[in-house]
Amino acid sequence: MAPVFFTDLDGTLLDHDTYSHAPARDALAALRDRGIPLVLTSSKTAAEIAELHRDLDLGTTPAIVENGAGIFDPQEGLQGDRGAHRKVLTALDQLPSPLRAGFTGFTDMTVEEVQILTGLDAEASRRAKMRCHSEPGLWTGPQDTQDAFIAGLAQHGIAARQGGRFLTLSLGHTKADAMATVAQHLGATLTVALGDAPNDFEMLDAADIAVVIRNDHGPDVAPLRGEGSPRVHRTTEPGPRGWNTAVLAILEDITARGRE
Repeated sequence: MAPVFFTDLDGTLLDHDTYSHAPARDALAALRDRGIPLVLTSSKTAAEIAELHRDLDLGTTPAIVENGAGIFDPQEGLQGDRGAHRKVLTALDQLPSPLRAGFTGFTDMTVEEVQILTGLDAEASRRAKMRCHSEPGLWTGPQDTQDAFIAGLAQHGIAARQGGRFLTLSLGHTKADAMATVAQHLGATLTVALGDAPNDFEMLDAADIAVVIRNDHGPDVAPLRGEGSPRVHRTTEPGPRGWNTAVLAILEDITARGRE
């Protein structure tokens, strides 16, 4: 068996408020000791992921960035094609003015505004604005026009996905698409996915084992394929505490199966 773990970050491996992964230290160490790849899978940019990737000592394991819109290869560094992001911005600017005015994206915000919105420091906020593939933001217009905004973008080939905090616009690639690519690259025979928000749904639904982390700050993940079966776990603890408990339990089960 060759398991690979794919994890969302904010609200999942990282605490929603502090962005700390400290409560998950035991499970992180257990994965590292067993040589099991951990693939960071997030709406974050490659510039944001790179620092955490180094901090977690993940070596050459790739990471999925910007909600699956891109894959970060730590061996290649941060150089990336920004063409997809430019297409998203062009589509936004082609919408009728009232619809365009209802969306405030990271590109529209200053570093200071991103800081206030996310709680990140200035440098982390600057990295969050370094988009290559997607544009996160907030819908601030009338709620009854949001569907028209999303439909208008769809006419230009742009998809909108609601995460735990932000509405993210991209060319439509999902975390599940990127997970399949990375799993094949790493030779995975068992995929384990962990997430806490609706934008994790496709990834969780496609994984062999899905862990839904309790989310006290946003909409829950809808019922998954195999809901109620051993394939789907829903934690009672939020964030990295729930992550730690779930990963250790899954590793114990994998070890037990290996003995059979």
